[in-house]
Amino acid sequence: MFTGITRGTFPVVRVERKPDLVRYAIALPPELLAGLARGASVAVDGVCQTATEFDGQQVWFDAIRETVDRTTLGDLAVGRRVSIERSYKIGDELGGHEVAGHVTGVGRIERVNRRGDVYDLHIGVAAAWMKYILPKGFIAVDGSSLTIGSTGASGFDVHLVPETLRLTNLGEKAVGSAVNIELDARTVAIVDTVERVLAARGL
Repeated sequence: MFTGITRGTFPVVRVERKPDLVRYAIALPPELLAGLARGASVAVDGVCQTATEFDGQQVWFDAIRETVDRTTLGDLAVGRRVSIERSYKIGDELGGHEVAGHVTGVGRIERVNRRGDVYDLHIGVAAAWMKYILPKGFIAVDGSSLTIGSTGASGFDVHLVPETLRLTNLGEKAVGSAVNIELDARTVAIVDTVERVLAARGL
């Protein structure tokens, strides 16, 4: 599990593509390498990935076909910077909300509004997801825990503070850019439960 508070962006240094697998390596600083072992979970642009190999400061990961098809990891290229978060430990501060790293799917940036210290994104998603995306609720975008602003029929706004822009790559996104979306699991569970109860009552 993760908190949705990313620790910065770091470069992809190797990419190897196979028919049903993308292997890639990310260069991480000593503070993020400390205690990281093979088999540990790391959120890469919000996608829970397993560390498989180490080569100095380079950490290797494998993205299988299901992951590649559902997320933006299929577009990885050498030099691209990705947001990173280590999994949290019991006792750590939960600064965002509980994020599993199990991405629901991909959304796209439809509008960017930058004016002074204001930086807003409007993200388009599948209309079927909108019943789970509620104003002032939680959502993870590329692994960052964000508060939902206004919503529409097939999209929502998020308002980014300077610290979020500093630690993530969201400020580099342009109209048309793809982002990984993870819906809040608790909201999904509540909405689905209410729908089942109402359906059972014929309402």
